[in-house]
Amino acid sequence: MKELLPEVEKRFRGIGAGWARATYGGSTGGWESLAVQVFYPDEFNGCWTFCPDPVSFDRYTTVNIYEDENAYFAQGPWKRVPRPAIRDAASNEIWRGKAALSYGSPLGHIVATQEEVNLKELVKGTKARSCDQWDVWQAVFGPRGADGYVRPIWDKRTGVIDRDVAAYWRENYDLKHILARDWAALGPKLRGKMHLAVGMSDTYYLNDAVYSLEDFLSDPSTMPPSEATFDYGQHDGRGYEHCYSGNHGLPNSLGRLTINARVLPQMAARMAATAPAGADLHWHQY
Repeated sequence: MKELLPEVEKRFRGIGAGWARATYGGSTGGWESLAVQVFYPDEFNGCWTFCPDPVSFDRYTTVNIYEDENAYFAQGPWKRVPRPAIRDAASNEIWRGKAALSYGSPLGHIVATQEEVNLKELVKGTKARSCDQWDVWQAVFGPRGADGYVRPIWDKRTGVIDRDVAAYWRENYDLKHILARDWAALGPKLRGKMHLAVGMSDTYYLNDAVYSLEDFLSDPSTMPPSEATFDYGQHDGRGYEHCYSGNHGLPNSLGRLTINARVLPQMAARMAATAPAGADLHWHQY
């Protein structure tokens, strides 16, 4: 924020003010687009967040890290059930009745469980060094342990969740919790700035955390109102998979090519509508 951003704006004729900046991104970039808006609410004037990494850790894909005892299994009164981690969703593979199968069945069938993907990562590298998805997340969100490596959110072999690590995640990187905790200060600065889109059959179940975030941001008791928008992608009765970006009527493989054409005009309109008095808006006419 203090070094890169001023240099970019210097080289590319940036205005250099928060009202004239906005972010967008998908997947991990989606999480980052929302996080930077939340962590620096005055420095950006809107975020367009697509299929983000978990924005609420009560739905960390298919795990509630605060209430579940084990990340790998849901324990019932009679048996335990493996938690899914990846599903093969529909929209790119089946489009208006034309099937083009990729891997497995494109109907939301489970491809891998939480235990399977995490044990695979453990084989590739201990101490969160596999560079695969779940290790990447905990490397970002987790505290450093006594050995210099990140403290894992759960035991990679057993799936048992570390409550102390979960508490650290909650206070530092759970975006829903941070928004709810600090809404009195953040709310007035974020009103109308947050726009989220996710497929209803996201491959990594990332839509579940977005639902959880909406529960807070769209609650009538949340004051001031967030005026956040939520777009849940579906077509032909099927949910879009990862990474849906608001591309109604197009499969994701084509929709991602239209993001600039769809989003940049929305950003420009927001900036023009909220610009301070006397601001030079000639750029808006390009």
